[in-house]
Amino acid sequence: MRAPDLAAAARLAARIHPDYPEDDAVMAERLRLCPEGCFALAGDDGLLGYAIGHPWRARAVPELDTLVGALPEPAGAWCIHDVALDPGARGRGAAGEVVGLMLDAAARRRLPEAVLVAVGDAAGFWRRHGFRPIPEAAPPGYGAGAALMVRAVPDPS
Repeated sequence: MRAPDLAAAARLAARIHPDYPEDDAVMAERLRLCPEGCFALAGDDGLLGYAIGHPWRARAVPELDTLVGALPEPAGAWCIHDVALDPGARGRGAAGEVVGLMLDAAARRRLPEAVLVAVGDAAGFWRRHGFRPIPEAAPPGYGAGAALMVRAVPDPS
């Protein structure tokens, strides 16, 4: 993802995640702090999806709609902050590829785990990709039934 993709990504986020709104500045900050963790899926008619990830603390994620200022040093996990796919782009394996890209980014940073909050009915998707719920609570704002999930990052060697 690049800065020119941010406006289209914000529009897609508003459509895909209406119950989890974030200020456009949050996505822009994540791109600035960790460009290697931000991905865009381009189609003939524009942006079809995006994913945002970055290093963070182990078994935690930032609160929804919050600027973080800086990434923690040292980080203990790779946070998958947001994944959004246009319904027309689903069913082609793009979401699974995003998981691989995120785990590769975590492995390059030698982070031992990836962490995320599964919202709505997304927990099943994340389970199929090796994520498991953990007892720590998701931060406020993610809604009832949100689950903090984690999985080990494969060793890059």
